[in-house]
Amino acid sequence: MQDWQQSMRQAMVDPMELAERFGIDSAPLQRVARRYPMRISPYYLSLIEESGDPLWRQCVPDEQELTDPTGSADPLDEERLSPTPAVVHRYPDRVLLLVGSECATYCRFCTRKRKLGCSSMTISEEDLAAGIDYIASRPEVRDVLLSGGDPLLLEDDQLEAILLRLRAVPHVEMVRIGSRLPVTLPERITDDLCKLLRRFSPLYLNTHFNHPRELTPQAAAACVRLADAGIVLGNQTVLLRGVNDSAETLASLWRGLLRLRVRPYYLHHMDLVRGTGHFRTRIETGLGILRELRGPLSGMALPQYVIDSPGGKGKIPLLPEYLLSLGDQAQLKTATGEIIQFPNYEI
Repeated sequence: MQDWQQSMRQAMVDPMELAERFGIDSAPLQRVARRYPMRISPYYLSLIEESGDPLWRQCVPDEQELTDPTGSADPLDEERLSPTPAVVHRYPDRVLLLVGSECATYCRFCTRKRKLGCSSMTISEEDLAAGIDYIASRPEVRDVLLSGGDPLLLEDDQLEAILLRLRAVPHVEMVRIGSRLPVTLPERITDDLCKLLRRFSPLYLNTHFNHPRELTPQAAAACVRLADAGIVLGNQTVLLRGVNDSAETLASLWRGLLRLRVRPYYLHHMDLVRGTGHFRTRIETGLGILRELRGPLSGMALPQYVIDSPGGKGKIPLLPEYLLSLGDQAQLKTATGEIIQFPNYEI
């Protein structure tokens, strides 16, 4: 058994044990965990400094999850957009392929919160085969994103089999992986895994760092191993109230990611998921953060701020308004707020 597999067996899943460790009342944790299960990897648990800190908020049950009157269980309408259990087909030329049902740590803000720890999250071999057959039958599909659960919790040989089948589909040009394991279980990013992934280059991996305290030496080493294997790395941050909703926090995170060759890709506004309302900020908060950082921060470090529209209608970019008017002279606003004129004509 490898180290990462041993870590999975030792994950914190008992609210009473967690409460005893931090000296808090277990009853609220137990009430929430009966509805929305808890799992925290030993590594991620070791990063928590005190109850209520930014890492705690991301993974420990909160009673507000049970009192949130807003949102829906499936805000992106994934069930309706699933032609087979393992596929979500929302955009014409790309699909989500759900290849696993496990996560190293259950994020309390997860879009698939309705499925965490439930039998409905399970993807069978038959489901997976049907999903790949569906992709093969759709010549318009050129981009496949592996998701779940976390795809990198599959055994190496299982992951290899999936990648081989996808590479055998002539019209699939791009394969991406969404994984939070560099953040929550960096020991999974082994040399053997990286050698395997290198064979399927070009391969893209988007991970999910939300706070600069997650940029530990272990996480950094995992990202460096992936980058050295030729994997193109991006990061999707979720804007979370009480976790990272400040310009200072996100600037530190995004600068740190660039140093590791991880490009900040998206800043997600919180999805309208039932049980996550306490994480939600106003849109103005995200716009204000980007406005404050545009200029002081390199453009390479600035992700696109997006809302994933309810009903599965796709991502909508949210941009501070820099184009004020058009005509023979475009009126523009600089990052410092100065209004300038820019010639707008053809010769």
